Amino acid sequence: MAATDKALAGLRQMIASGELGPRAKFPPEPELCDHLGVSRSSLREAVRSLAALGVIESRHGSGTYVSALDPASIISRFSLSVELIPLEGLLELLEVRRVLESHATAAAAARQDPGLAAQLSSILDRLEAITDPVEIQHLDAEFHGAICSAGGNPTVTALTDVIRGRGGHYRIFEPGADFDAIKQTSDRGHRAILDAIVTRDPAAAETAASAHIAQTELWLRALRPEPQPDLP
Repeated sequence: MAATDKALAGLRQMIASGELGPRAKFPPEPELCDHLGVSRSSLREAVRSLAALGVIESRHGSGTYVSALDPASIISRFSLSVELIPLEGLLELLEVRRVLESHATAAAAARQDPGLAAQLSSILDRLEAITDPVEIQHLDAEFHGAICSAGGNPTVTALTDVIRGRGGHYRIFEPGADFDAIKQTSDRGHRAILDAIVTRDPAAAETAASAHIAQTELWLRALRPEPQPDLP
């Protein structure tokens, strides 16, 4: 095992075991090096790696600390990696999004936030009135993000945001022969979700969200290149 990998594994074990809990201050560097059996340079490289993941915080003049280890904050860092996943992998992630967001939408309907319906209706009024692909993407993200937030689980919200962000790189709503049909179908799906939330029907909300995201999956599958025939 390389020295940096050894240092990284040691720090991860200390944090995972609770030896260093959330917001705990790291021991002095010489003490930590002796404990892990690594050099200072290897330890510092491992600390930088965990800091990039949101697990460790360096505070100027104070020292190094374990972060709050907030799941939503850590998951949001996944976007740097998820953005590299090709279309086939994204389609697998969309299945995860469909399950999570359907649950979040049902929870939002059940929680009956009195301001949610008005907020979503305002977003959809703006969304249905525009044809600019970039604005459509932004308002679509705002609509789904508001529902997930109302569902009450920040980790679900963060994970679905990461997946949705990757999907935004594939331009479903680019102007073309199918633009109007796709836009109308998407708008109807949004309205079905809103109607279920307005009537406070968790089962209908879950079904509407699942159907809407499944339709997005179909549109993305249509973007896959056609297989090339084998050459003789």
